[in-house]
Amino acid sequence: MLNDIYSRRILELAADIPLQGTLPDAHGSAKAHSKLCGSTVTVHLKLDDNVVSAFAQEVKACALGQASSSIMGRHVIGSTVEELRTVREEVHRMLKASGQPPSGKWADLAVLKPVRDLKARHASVLLAFDAVVDALARAAAKEAAAAGSTN
Repeated sequence: MLNDIYSRRILELAADIPLQGTLPDAHGSAKAHSKLCGSTVTVHLKLDDNVVSAFAQEVKACALGQASSSIMGRHVIGSTVEELRTVREEVHRMLKASGQPPSGKWADLAVLKPVRDLKARHASVLLAFDAVVDALARAAAKEAAAAGSTN
């Protein structure tokens, strides 16, 4: 079972995480932390008309969190706010409710499907997605506050 979870593909993804760093002028930033394993993912993003136009991430996570962050980094730019919220829900269902993995450009997430049998590792896989959804909410709140102050 561990061979399925820590497959060659997961280890390849974990070793190659794109868009690492910070984004000082981000519209939204958020950090997600797994209490169980101590993994942390912090994301920073910019939006242009509800589409992610810039992204950076700081990943201090186990191989599963790194692999998940790697997939996020490969596909987040150009994704819409709704798409990112949806893919987070699909990954959650895949792990916790035996749902199907996401499809399309997010199909690589199927490599994480074997983790569903290890509940203690679900949080690690979800870190990047939880942080992105939180950062999107923070960006929306920041935009709403700015709009409110101009009225």
